[in-house]
Amino acid sequence: MIRRLFYMGLGAFGAVWTMRKLQALHPNHLARRAVRNAGGALEQARDLAGEALRGAAEREIELRSRFGLDTVENPYHSNVKDGR
Repeated sequence: MIRRLFYMGLGAFGAVWTMRKLQALHPNHLARRAVRNAGGALEQARDLAGEALRGAAEREIELRSRFGLDTVENPYHSNVKDGR
């Protein structure tokens, strides 16, 4: 008797778990999850690009000040030709 109750409970748990997993595969749920993940990836890409641009600007200011190519305050408006 106890064994049958145990296996019935195990079967009910398995059925509930399987139904929840199948509902998570529904197209509406998949689309929401994909949009949420894409938004997170886009935000991370923006953060990475921002950090790279800030680092490049800081390095350029440092190099321009070291070699005296331009004033440190405004490195993008200069009369010096850069060889391009």
